[in-house]
Amino acid sequence: MEVILKEDVNKLGHRGDVVKVADGYGRNYLLPEKLAIEATLANKAVIDQMKASAVRKSAKEKAGAEQLATQLSEVELVFERKVGENEHLFGSVTSGDIAHQLEAKGFSIDRRKISLEEPLKTIGEYHVPVKLHREVTSHVKVTVKGDQPEAEAAATA
Repeated sequence: MEVILKEDVNKLGHRGDVVKVADGYGRNYLLPEKLAIEATLANKAVIDQMKASAVRKSAKEKAGAEQLATQLSEVELVFERKVGENEHLFGSVTSGDIAHQLEAKGFSIDRRKISLEEPLKTIGEYHVPVKLHREVTSHVKVTVKGDQPEAEAAATA
């Protein structure tokens, strides 16, 4: 099935591209989520108009993303989790946790834009990349601390 992408889709293509996808992927995900339209003759005529507007929209989004990136680079998030032996956490800090705490600070960022390869499972300081635009990536400082009262009680015991 051929579709025309209305939005950038990871590992598939950019807005305005005509791509060939599996029938089920197109019918069950791309079309209902309004990420793509079917590539018919009528829709192919609209591609040129979409690409022109996409260039304008992308420039506007990039400017907004760069402004947001400068604000995010100054943000520091602190998570406090229960700690076991060797400073290993019970549970972990996930991209969803980071997105939730960013939202509490006034930034509405989708958790899928937070490029955390695997959840944070040890105490420490991390710089987590946040992909705001295909050309703009910011880093958020994330500090994971252990809950001190239990650690002190285990040390005295």
